Amino acid sequence: MKLLHIDSSVMAGNSVSRQLTARIAAEWQKSQPGLVTDYLDLAESAPSHLSSDSLGFRLGADATSEVQRTENALSEALVTQFLAADVIVIGAPMYNFSVPSQLKAWIDRIAQAGRTFKYTETGPVGLAGGKTVIIASTRGGVYSTSEAMRALDHQESYLKTVLGFLGVTDVRFVRAEGVAMGDARKAEALQSAEKEIAALAA
Repeated sequence: MKLLHIDSSVMAGNSVSRQLTARIAAEWQKSQPGLVTDYLDLAESAPSHLSSDSLGFRLGADATSEVQRTENALSEALVTQFLAADVIVIGAPMYNFSVPSQLKAWIDRIAQAGRTFKYTETGPVGLAGGKTVIIASTRGGVYSTSEAMRALDHQESYLKTVLGFLGVTDVRFVRAEGVAMGDARKAEALQSAEKEIAALAA
């Protein structure tokens, strides 16, 4: 079994999502002897945002410049790594109601027609099924307890939608909310997340 551990927070040692992904990966490692883990730090090595050159994976043989060929190789490496993983742990803090742009850039590279999804006469079909994705979702505020705040959440809803489009139906969230609302609220959020992590590994 192969696990892909992805962090996207720019907060380094102060990141709650990084703390949670490390715990999730460690628990999964304990429960799955022989688990092989790949690590990807998108804050340190994020792919560039899509441009005419970084659409190389769509240009294929038509990629003519060195820049296009380099970008094509990067996209190929990222989608191959994603497809090879059985379990994917993603650290996804909420930035301005959505995900970090680094994480969005990674998603743009792995969302490849013919590799992770395809279009058919009856609509799109995901090609990356059979995986388990665990998302460490962290938020400074609380967005899950009222309809008004849930309407502002374009973080978890986006991730569930795009992963589902790729065929991933086993998407699990470990959530820590209110981490910017004082020390007591943060401690409570972390304690709740730890219980969720323990339940995942049980």
